[in-house]
Amino acid sequence: MTEAGGEAQSRRAFGALVDALRDGELPSSSFHSMQQLVSVLGFPISSIREAVKRAEAQGLVEILPKRGIQVMSADLASTRNCMDMRATLDKEGARRLLARDQGRDWFDLRAVHEALLSRARAGIGAAEAVDAIDVDLSLHDALAEELDNPLLRRCYEENRTRIAIIQNTRPFLADRVASAMEEHLAIISAIEAGDEPAAMQAIDLHFVQTLRWWGIHG
Repeated sequence: MTEAGGEAQSRRAFGALVDALRDGELPSSSFHSMQQLVSVLGFPISSIREAVKRAEAQGLVEILPKRGIQVMSADLASTRNCMDMRATLDKEGARRLLARDQGRDWFDLRAVHEALLSRARAGIGAAEAVDAIDVDLSLHDALAEELDNPLLRRCYEENRTRIAIIQNTRPFLADRVASAMEEHLAIISAIEAGDEPAAMQAIDLHFVQTLRWWGIHG
């Protein structure tokens, strides 16, 4: 295989590793040998080695010499730090958006949130967890795009994976969906109105409430 081909394969292996971490196939704090990763991810060990080096640099795993890897912990400190980072990037994305525009019509984003809110108020179950998470991520993804900086966007993507690992350790809380959508809609409304202080306050509230639902106070 050429050097370029090897680099491309390593990138694909890293993508497969990230997918497995986000999907919960490699859960928080779990141990995996390199041979297990070869089996799970379907790439040769040389590509897996490069992939786990990159994952370790992003804080997703720890390489254990001669043993394999351990996936990041989802302890209280890690959870708080990752959620704080997301809220910080959310606020900066909102600030930059409002500095460019005095408000934005997020009709499609509002529509999917309102639709999920209606369903949540009527009662949803664990079967709809994937859809609920996708809608939840849509606002955070949109705010990250408004950062308009590839380095900050990369920070967001890396943190998005860390948060997915953390979320996979926690049960789906159907009762949380409605209040989360209400908090998201408050953020959207503030941005549409061009009201930066209200947007900052709404993002901070969403951060605090999410931690409280996960049993993290103070």
